[in-house]
Amino acid sequence: MFKPFRTAAVLGAGVMGSQIAAHLANAGLTVHLLDIPGKTEKKNEVVETAFKKALKLSPPILFTEKTARRVILGNYDEHFHHIADVDWVIEAVVENLGVKQQLMARLEGVIREDAIVSTNTSGLPIHAIAQGRSESFRRRFLGTHFFNPPRYLKLLEVIPTTDTAPEVLKRMQWFAELHLGKGVVVAKDTPNFIANRIGVYATMLALRAITEQGYTIEEIDTLTGTIVGRPKSATFRTADLVGLDTLMYVADNLYPAIPHDESREVFRVPQLLRKLVETGTLGTKTGQGFYKKQGKEILSINPGTLVYEPAKPMNLGDIEALHEIHDLKKRLHILYQLPGRAGDFFRQSTLDLLGYSARRIPEIADSPAEIDRAMRWGFGWELGPFEIWDALGFETVLADMKTASIPVPEWVERMQLEEGTRQSVFYQGAISPTEEADEINLDVVKADAKRTLWHNPEAALLDLGDGVVLYEFRSKGNTLSLNVVNGLIEVLDILETSDFRGLVIGNDSDNFSGGANLAEMGLLAQTGNFQAIANLIVKYQSLLQRIHYFPKPIVAAINGRVLGGGCELVMACPQVVAAAETYIGLVELSVGLIPGAGGILRIVTWAADRAATETPHHIQPFLQRAFETIGMAKVSNSAYEAQELGFLSPTTKIVMNADHRLSVAKEEVLCLEQSGYIPPPERNAIMVLGRPARVMLEHAAYVMHLGGFISEYDNYLAKKLAYVMTGGELTAPALVDENYLLQLEREAFLPLLQQPKTQERIAHILKTKKPLRN
Repeated sequence: MFKPFRTAAVLGAGVMGSQIAAHLANAGLTVHLLDIPGKTEKKNEVVETAFKKALKLSPPILFTEKTARRVILGNYDEHFHHIADVDWVIEAVVENLGVKQQLMARLEGVIREDAIVSTNTSGLPIHAIAQGRSESFRRRFLGTHFFNPPRYLKLLEVIPTTDTAPEVLKRMQWFAELHLGKGVVVAKDTPNFIANRIGVYATMLALRAITEQGYTIEEIDTLTGTIVGRPKSATFRTADLVGLDTLMYVADNLYPAIPHDESREVFRVPQLLRKLVETGTLGTKTGQGFYKKQGKEILSINPGTLVYEPAKPMNLGDIEALHEIHDLKKRLHILYQLPGRAGDFFRQSTLDLLGYSARRIPEIADSPAEIDRAMRWGFGWELGPFEIWDALGFETVLADMKTASIPVPEWVERMQLEEGTRQSVFYQGAISPTEEADEINLDVVKADAKRTLWHNPEAALLDLGDGVVLYEFRSKGNTLSLNVVNGLIEVLDILETSDFRGLVIGNDSDNFSGGANLAEMGLLAQTGNFQAIANLIVKYQSLLQRIHYFPKPIVAAINGRVLGGGCELVMACPQVVAAAETYIGLVELSVGLIPGAGGILRIVTWAADRAATETPHHIQPFLQRAFETIGMAKVSNSAYEAQELGFLSPTTKIVMNADHRLSVAKEEVLCLEQSGYIPPPERNAIMVLGRPARVMLEHAAYVMHLGGFISEYDNYLAKKLAYVMTGGELTAPALVDENYLLQLEREAFLPLLQQPKTQERIAHILKTKKPLRN
């Protein structure tokens, strides 16, 4: 077992340095962020200005506002000696070899003998930066290439030199994966390492398609976006976000650095990109790049005239129909066979990219898995190049490459399909290239039919082993549909009468749950079947109460968005394992409702428990904060903030790496069961504050309405929320039981669903995926 880093220093407070320091602070480290001294008497001016700017970035770089206290700002003149006390030093200064080498020489005279030093360079040779340093220094030196933004992009390329000690590399891999939540890929000390080498190649192929093949910017972004399992920003919106000057800089530096690359001409910067940069058209940071927003219209640049024009109709055939195919591998297979311009581009660019990726082994990586992981984790691709190759058919792609005269390396030529058919060739039957021994891979679990113990069309009960079972949502958006709710009731019946030790509620999706199935509820409302809705609310409240007081341990394993009814489900679970990147909230007011399945009950209980005493003036501040949080449909920025907001309990286990949440949840079930699990005691005396507190909450909403921050209907909803949170018609503070608050929730929920404005909000969010503030 390695010793975790507890202190670090980041040298350079630029865009990357400030964000790396912030994420180390997120992980609990004390971090010294240093930069050059200011030219005035205020020596910290440079670092303070840079960090202040970073704190304004969206999405936020810190888990909570308090996390910033763990970042200590300083300058090289007055605070360089602090480096002598840290476990890890990360250099993130300007991309200049001489500057970095001078800094390393200065570091060597200050750091501890056991301190590790790394560089965040994205293009310079790692070994050259430590040139001239002692053997002891070079053994503790390596590259750690974070991707921007460091908090949110999972990839960390770790680049050892020939001098790096094996134990230093292993410690860095262990710490980054477990404590920073990173997907670590060990890269070779080659130009641009793995992800940028392949990613920039793909970008340059797309650039040539608009300058040489007559495709429009919109057509290429359509063909390199979500339809092929890549981010919505696709190619050119991503380039605008990164900065066209940055893209050109990377390509200009890469081209001369790879003289032996048979495809290096692809990296020669096209004149279009060079002209845009020369004219100061750099992307989002200058307000225009490949795209420009003019009023509400998005224009794109004409590659010939450099004039921004409205998007022209795309000539890609019925490409939108492919979006209805949810299976990505099936969608890619159909697109690959498609005639016309869409299929032509996808086939040509895919074959080119797959061939290039294969030819880079073993130059930049030793295996297909390393390249696939780098592209999935660094560029947000759902499938890496070799996973795509498998999906399209190994022999089909290989034959088409030969037909297109695309060079194929010998190691690929030697591969042959075994007898019969295999899902994967490059992974020798493995289902996922990201599978780790200490993770629960649900694809592997589901591949064994014996481990599916029960299922319906939108949920399943899976055997995780050791007497622990998992209830997995499979509904669209992981919503709490009728199938999911009824299925969970059945599963609890099974659990209560079986020898299973406990239950995990979770899934392997990017988002735990989108909340109630609004389409089902909206349909019932439109047909006037309000009794069915009333019955559903009672059923869901009863289910969550049953979960809360269930005799066996139930642990929710969550990550990503956990909204509305999904939040209420999690709040009902006695124990939770949450990925740090969990965004949870009671957002019902955004669709014209209030929480109706125990969310208000639990947040009111939280407010009373947080207060020093049960006196109203102690409880009121916490109730006020909860009222504002729910009223504004606030979603937490992280699991840590969710604890501050009352959505997660202080006992929540928070893991930095979301891939570990299911295995940690399973261990939590076992730990609770082995320690003699007893469900929480029933709450028959909850302090609610009555009419005086309700008046204060209503006044706060009224002031927000007068200020134009909320609509008139929002104010109406806030009054309903205040009514339930303070105990209804109670004229003074009183102790009530859980059923009293649950009944208030039900009584307020159903009439709201009958309101036209609420139905408008539901229809709008189902159509646009965006809330309506009518």
